[in-house]
Amino acid sequence: MTDPSIQAVELTKCYNSFCALSGLNLRLEGAKCVGFLGPNGAGKTTALKMLTGMIRPTRGKALINGIDVQENKKAALSTCGALIETPEIYPALSVKEALMMVAEIRGVPSTVRKDAVMKAIAEVKMEEWIDTKCGKLSKGMKQRVNLAAALVSDPIIMLLDEPSSGLDPRGMAEVREIVKGLKKKDRLIFMSSHLLGEVTEICDEVAILDHGKLLAYDKLERLTSALAVGNTKECEASFSRDLGSDALKEIASIEGVTGLELVEPKRLILRLEGGNEAQERALAKIAGLGVGLIAFRPSSSALEETYLRLVKDSR
Repeated sequence: MTDPSIQAVELTKCYNSFCALSGLNLRLEGAKCVGFLGPNGAGKTTALKMLTGMIRPTRGKALINGIDVQENKKAALSTCGALIETPEIYPALSVKEALMMVAEIRGVPSTVRKDAVMKAIAEVKMEEWIDTKCGKLSKGMKQRVNLAAALVSDPIIMLLDEPSSGLDPRGMAEVREIVKGLKKKDRLIFMSSHLLGEVTEICDEVAILDHGKLLAYDKLERLTSALAVGNTKECEASFSRDLGSDALKEIASIEGVTGLELVEPKRLILRLEGGNEAQERALAKIAGLGVGLIAFRPSSSALEETYLRLVKDSR
């Protein structure tokens, strides 16, 4: 099978004189998670609705795995799962009953339907509530069911429209962990979000939209590096175990490290000087300390600075 792909070609949606999306050209390919950022009204949901065939473009094309969604919606979306806005769930149905209905609608063969539903339930960690009526679930739990509904056909592409929107902190964290789990199944995930910390934690690449126009699309690290102010950069380092005071002192003494903040026992915010070379040297030295370094990426504040500069310049 070829790599999964999503493509917008001059994708445009206008309502009389107002254009919600204007000439969007974007190609996503391969197994990864791409964050879709932009202010309210930027056109993110409009773009996702055209990619899933929910609304027709004024002009341009929406392609899933190279198939035009408007010309052959069934074939284009056959390997795609989507959660757009917040769909309603029949309150009188149990979690299992609701998902069995969705699986039937999606054309999952009856011989494997139950297994497909149980697999989706396991992916969103809902086994304990399988026989609970959907109407009795919390908002966060309902969102998990919605995610499971998008997974019943075992898609290789996921389109998610602010999946953690409106949830309390615990619900947001739960949905975030589920999306992280989806990344491990070689899927292409395109996820709109307002939460810059969420995008930094989950996504590999970022596309930024404002006033219906694409402002930037690149890997997270390259995007924040290219638009960094001066030679100072903030990065986040995660560790497999708690950092003691000795480890913190050693990290603070590394050349190029101008400041650090322990935000959690296993997570640091580092301030570096010297651009990419300083980051490379610091990473190599921290890894050499043997303190359990497992991840190193731009901090959410670095993405916030990049995002605000791009959006400000577009107005």
